[in-house]
Amino acid sequence: MKSVAAARRKARRFTLQALYQMQFTGDSASVVEQQFLCDHDMKRVDTTYFHELLSGIASQQEILLEAIKPKLDRDLKEIDPVEKAILLIGGFELMERIDVPYKVVIDEGVELAKLFGASGSFKYVNSILDQLAKQYRQIDSPD
Repeated sequence: MKSVAAARRKARRFTLQALYQMQFTGDSASVVEQQFLCDHDMKRVDTTYFHELLSGIASQQEILLEAIKPKLDRDLKEIDPVEKAILLIGGFELMERIDVPYKVVIDEGVELAKLFGASGSFKYVNSILDQLAKQYRQIDSPD
């Protein structure tokens, strides 16, 4: 089970990097996916999950952004591109991948923010993903 989790974690990392690249190049998900599959060592990556995340997020980006926007404390244009990519991944998993426990989605988003985001951005990501989890997974607050 650990190897599946590690392979998915790597898939999320590459998805974050691919989404980040797409924000700047305007390239399609399929073009960026092919670049990543050719240019990176994907031996220990769940490439099926990478594909599902990248193509799913690309096809549902507007829906995902509409779900995320009301949770933000600033305009979407002001959100750091890394944070935006992490929120898209987390939002997609919370809405579409109910096989992934919401706590895993939040934890993975926080870890990505700690690795790639600005200092303290993990707190912001945690807050937004927590709100999305409450909305899409019908979980209760622990208070």
